[in-house]
Amino acid sequence: MLKQFLSRLPRKTPKSDSDESYRADPSRSDDSPRAAGRHNRTHGVAAASNAAKRTSSSAVFPASTVSVIEPLVPFKDVPSSEKMNLFVSKLSLCCVSFDFTDPGKDTVEKEVKRRTLVELVDFVSSCGSTRFGEPAILAVCRMCAINLFRIFPPNYRSNRGGENDDDEPSFDPAWPHLQLVYELLLKFITSNCLDAKVAKKYIDHSFILRLLELFDSEDPRERDCLKTIMHRVYGKFMVHRPYIRKSINNVFFKFVFETERHNGIAELLEIFGSIISGFALPLKEEHKIFLWRVLIPLHKPKSMGVYFQQLSYCVTQFVEKEPKLGSIVIRGLLKYWPITNSQKEVMFLGELEEILETINMVEFQRVMVPLFWRMGCCINSMHFQVAERALFLWNNDHIVNLIAHNRQVILPIMFPALEKNSQGHWSQAVLNLTHNVRKMFAEMDEKLFLACHSQFKEEEAMLNAAEEKRKEAWKQLEHAASLQPVIGNTAVLVSPI
Repeated sequence: MLKQFLSRLPRKTPKSDSDESYRADPSRSDDSPRAAGRHNRTHGVAAASNAAKRTSSSAVFPASTVSVIEPLVPFKDVPSSEKMNLFVSKLSLCCVSFDFTDPGKDTVEKEVKRRTLVELVDFVSSCGSTRFGEPAILAVCRMCAINLFRIFPPNYRSNRGGENDDDEPSFDPAWPHLQLVYELLLKFITSNCLDAKVAKKYIDHSFILRLLELFDSEDPRERDCLKTIMHRVYGKFMVHRPYIRKSINNVFFKFVFETERHNGIAELLEIFGSIISGFALPLKEEHKIFLWRVLIPLHKPKSMGVYFQQLSYCVTQFVEKEPKLGSIVIRGLLKYWPITNSQKEVMFLGELEEILETINMVEFQRVMVPLFWRMGCCINSMHFQVAERALFLWNNDHIVNLIAHNRQVILPIMFPALEKNSQGHWSQAVLNLTHNVRKMFAEMDEKLFLACHSQFKEEEAMLNAAEEKRKEAWKQLEHAASLQPVIGNTAVLVSPI
């Protein structure tokens, strides 16, 4: 059986064919090593035809030149001059794919591949001063493409949009091999022996795009590996940075405005969190547009709780770098405020407090009227967690200082909400917090507090009078309607018995 496995390896490519190219698409059986062997044995017009048929695949890699060295030979048993050829041979050995849904199938071959991957990881980790040439870079990218790039099947969790954070994650049965491939790719990218100027020819836009597509994996272990790898790719390949940001933006756009289904939004936001922390000041207009058009609308989906921590971190990074963006963010939060979702409302209040801690007085004054009108609605919420979280804002000294300097505007807005709560909110904890806030306002400016109290009483009396007048008008209409005779099918309003 082992001989059959080794027979599937591609044979040594003739020199005249070394410059041919093809596309490696793991979703097609033509990209297996056996197909690569058939390709190497095809000449002339047939080779060109086969290359043309693969134009819809994932990444472009030239056909690898495989050494005649036996790939099962350990690295220590070959001279230094032949180690790189053996490295390429072992990578070609690992291009064979297996069905991991059946644990009892091809067990010997799977173990050979696993041990070979471990050898490759150790070799890349201890490559010393040996530089990776184009054949080695090509072989690594080709092997990673064949093993990693795949189409995920539809599943029930993604159809639900990932709303329930307690759902059991789905684990890929091929993870023992996938983990080693990811580890090899990570160590290869971060290796000092890799020249980024040469590697960018193979780790190109197509390769990066396919990596980003893998973030939709349901396996959290895979997404975590991808996150680390994408961090390193962004750091090492500066020429690809604008494309990476643009591609991640496109994922966010599709998620927010089309599908609301994606498993890797939290990991992608975590990547952007580190990117934002490295932005130079003053911020470019491109980055401000990203805040308004991407990060703010990400508060809209129902599944925001899954990635809220990473989203909040990205937003606060912007405000800390440029405090004048605070008013823009608060307007965005008010625009997408989740009136009918109490859990999201509590999250919004938490993020709002973080923003208010860094906002300056000028920006605060621009949004304080609509902001505290919304805070009044939150304080009157029948959901005690929403009311409590809104009242907790007065425990923050910086926010209290902002309120104190603008109490002439804020207290008249907040006073009716505080009075309604104190007159009969069902939660004792909310009642206690409401009394504390009222007391704080009274000590802050007693004269203004009494004026607001008097105005509230007057407005309440006027509202009661208007209500009584409205009730009396309806009674008169009902009485007049009851005196009218019933003619045909004409509907009339009759007083209840």
